[in-house]
Amino acid sequence: MADYILGIDQSTQGTKALLFDNTGRLLERADLPHRQMVDDKGWVEHDPEEIYRNTIEVVKLLVEKSGIEKGDIRALGISNQRETALVWDRSAGRPIYNAVVWQCARGAKICEGLEAQKKAELVRARTGLPLSPYFSAAKIAWVLENVEGAAEKAAKGELCCGTIDSWLVYKLTGGREFRTDYSNASRTQMFNIKELAWDKEVCGLFKIPVSCLAEVTDSNGFYGETDFEGFFEKPIPIRGVMGDSHGALFGQGCLRKGMTKTTYGTGSSVMMNIGSQPVFSNRVVTSLAWGMDGTVSYVLEGNINYTGAVITWMKDELKLISSPAETGELAKQANPQDETYLVPAFSGLGAPYWDSEARAVFYGMSRTTRRAELVKAGLESIAYQITDVIRAMEEESGIEIQELRVDGGPTKNGYLMQFQSDMASIPVRIPADEELSGIGAAYAAGLAVGLYQKEWLFGNDKRTSFTPSMEDTERAKRYGGWKEAVSRTLTK
Repeated sequence: MADYILGIDQSTQGTKALLFDNTGRLLERADLPHRQMVDDKGWVEHDPEEIYRNTIEVVKLLVEKSGIEKGDIRALGISNQRETALVWDRSAGRPIYNAVVWQCARGAKICEGLEAQKKAELVRARTGLPLSPYFSAAKIAWVLENVEGAAEKAAKGELCCGTIDSWLVYKLTGGREFRTDYSNASRTQMFNIKELAWDKEVCGLFKIPVSCLAEVTDSNGFYGETDFEGFFEKPIPIRGVMGDSHGALFGQGCLRKGMTKTTYGTGSSVMMNIGSQPVFSNRVVTSLAWGMDGTVSYVLEGNINYTGAVITWMKDELKLISSPAETGELAKQANPQDETYLVPAFSGLGAPYWDSEARAVFYGMSRTTRRAELVKAGLESIAYQITDVIRAMEEESGIEIQELRVDGGPTKNGYLMQFQSDMASIPVRIPADEELSGIGAAYAAGLAVGLYQKEWLFGNDKRTSFTPSMEDTERAKRYGGWKEAVSRTLTK
């Protein structure tokens, strides 16, 4: 009998089902998008019921496309968009409001109130995260404050407050399991990452009862069983759950202290495995990588708002390019002596600067700066920003990074990858497969049920590598120019 592992990657734009064979090879995928509900305030919501329906449907599509026997699937792993939060009725299993998406800052006033009470440092010290509406706590607090009767129901323990992973686990198990994993819990801004438990005082600041929060379970633990509403003849266990960036870290094989990955998307998540003890920093955030077999690992993470989105901006708004594929060739055609930099602070600067008032700027242009030089500056800004975070992580942790494992669409750009290697002065390595978030959760599930072994699963990965080729003096000159450009945008 053939054995397969099923992965579900529930992301911001849609839901993917992934099928892996007994060697961990990705065989097939199916996708379904869901609606992006954005109002005139810029608030962003998703319909949780639509996401759940799509999850069931996308599994059916995957099985039909692959032609496999459903009974040959051993286990399920789930990766999910992080920080997006929702509240649902515990007994009825229905949301009391739409999911508030990670991009949505509607909880800003709640955070400002706690800032005024001088609670920001307490929150950071307990959770590893700067007080921000980006994380789940302020989003849930907003729902409890603004939906009629919600606070009263929460006080009685009649509501479930959770992230997308816990919603899917709850629905897939028919309401029998309300669980989340350590990686997702650590991004809610309510989880004490030293005590490894929901922090009652922090939850109290947000007026969220601990009784409404999910049971925190190892990322390769047991999350119940599902038959996908009768589609499978026999239920399969859910044995892997991780937030998407953590899934990508695991899928990249960054299992040891100091191993680091970057996901290049609209923005970028740079994540470094720092081992069994947390390191607290004001420049990058501290979270849990995962909990496995009763042991947790910690990460430092830096999030950058505009990386791949810079390329989209150059295409859609500036009309400098007609497709992302043009950027590499134009960058090669540009005058290598041109000293133009783009600092893409369109919505402020994230890690390691944390200046929400910073504004974007082209800096250092000359009379001979043309289209190619502007495109080159935009492309290189991606690598400069990631290098900033890598250097901050090395300084904060005291660990020298030996290589950078990367994933995401922009990794197909050879110019960018070589420039990234040159700026960071370390090898950059790209895996053959792209679905790293889903791969990580599926691998965790496959390992949990004994289908996979770590040694061969992560020991033979084939990668494309870029190694540094720039002279040290040239690197120092270019990076120094970047730091000067950034200094012109900062307001604090």
